[in-house]
Amino acid sequence: NNIPDWLRLTAEGRLQEAYEISQATNSFPEICGRICPQDRLCEGNCVIEQSGHGTVTIGAIEKYITDTAWDMGWVKPIKPAVERAESVGIIGGGPGGLAAADALRRAGVQVTVYERHDRAGGLLTYGIPGFKLEKDVVMSRVKQLEEGGVEFVLNCNVGEDLSFDAIRGKHDAVLIATGVYKTRDLRDPGADAAGIVRAIDFLTASNKKGFGDDVPEYDDGTLNAEGKRVLVIGGGDTAMDCVRTSIRQGATSVKCVYRRDRANMPGSQREVKNAEEEGAEFVWLAAPKAFSGNPVRSVTIQRMKLGAPDASGRQSPEPIEGGIYEEPADLVIQALGFEPENLPEMWGVEALETTRWGTIKAAFGTHATSLPGVYAVGDIVRGASLVVWAIRDGREAGAEIVKYLDGASRVAAE
Repeated sequence: NNIPDWLRLTAEGRLQEAYEISQATNSFPEICGRICPQDRLCEGNCVIEQSGHGTVTIGAIEKYITDTAWDMGWVKPIKPAVERAESVGIIGGGPGGLAAADALRRAGVQVTVYERHDRAGGLLTYGIPGFKLEKDVVMSRVKQLEEGGVEFVLNCNVGEDLSFDAIRGKHDAVLIATGVYKTRDLRDPGADAAGIVRAIDFLTASNKKGFGDDVPEYDDGTLNAEGKRVLVIGGGDTAMDCVRTSIRQGATSVKCVYRRDRANMPGSQREVKNAEEEGAEFVWLAAPKAFSGNPVRSVTIQRMKLGAPDASGRQSPEPIEGGIYEEPADLVIQALGFEPENLPEMWGVEALETTRWGTIKAAFGTHATSLPGVYAVGDIVRGASLVVWAIRDGREAGAEIVKYLDGASRVAAE
């Protein structure tokens, strides 16, 4: 992204030009401005920050110029110069799929997005809380894509409602952008008790309630933290979302348990600071060992220490002998990360190659998979990663699919 250029234009009051430069390299700058971990990325590399004077607030400026663009009517529906006959099916309406849809429509390609939920946006819609990413911001982008000619097929679970082969047969190319939704579950004794829930279910229920939907699991308290002692297990950004959502729902106490220390947690330090300011307590170097009660009433916690580095270079947590205590809890939220679903098995497409981690194997740069005309982007290729990477992947794949369609057209003509 050409950050110095649009910072300069913003400082000069040339906001429409600043927006156009920002939009030229990023399909959804208003979303990245809100949720990207700027403290680790652009702001973390700001030379003013490194000289000790505090960073330029790049994320806030990115948000400001794009919000201004929406308010001023500068954001227009896509109008391709020339319409093409070829069509592309995109499986997954998250940031990677939407970014590819945007790039393909600008090239005049006909695009259909197949989305398993009742609204497009993926984790932007149902995973990230509304206090971090207002849902009208996401819905405005989806509407812009619809007005630009993107067709959305909602409530469509590929492999159940519609086969992968049917989608492949209908379109000239297919893009897989499903993300990763399979939760890493706790396996400790008592982990199947009522009151122990998955982070994605908890966050989805909260976001659906925010849309005004009927959510029985929220209303009956199953996925609602109000009046409860909440224990969130995990140290990533999803854990932080659960912690801060629980506070807003009116939990009596919120604690986050993480097996490493603060310096080694994968989530944003800014998010941790925000959570602490809002009243959350962090229990570092601690891991669950067992759960008591059904519904759950308490968690046996094992104190940990950091030992020798593992294969990734991070110090491995090791139990401290005798370091065991009980932590009371009425609601335990598992935020241990996500793994890819077994798409070849689910879709009956054994020829779709995967890596040893279960992610789709896609060529670097082109995003082409082992199947001709089939591409893959985002978390289903990278594993759980950042929204900004999914957007970049989607843009790149869109350009590569256009090249593929151009080549197919030449072959057909010959």
